[in-house]
Amino acid sequence: MASTTMTIRLDVEDKNLIADYAGTFGKTVSDFMREAALERIEDELDLKAWDEAKKEFEGDPVSYSAEEIAAKYQ
Repeated sequence: MASTTMTIRLDVEDKNLIADYAGTFGKTVSDFMREAALERIEDELDLKAWDEAKKEFEGDPVSYSAEEIAAKYQ
């Protein structure tokens, strides 16, 4: 996969905080920022999926045991 560059603007205090925090965990700022951004996106997608599943369950509040689900797909 080809890599590319992205630039963000930060004030000096934020830049130093992020650099110090990343360094505490032995990460580069680039690695830390990439992981943080991707984790945030994943969290948002998980929350959206949870909200959709919750609405579906509230519309038809029936639950099944793991055994019932397994039996259905055997």
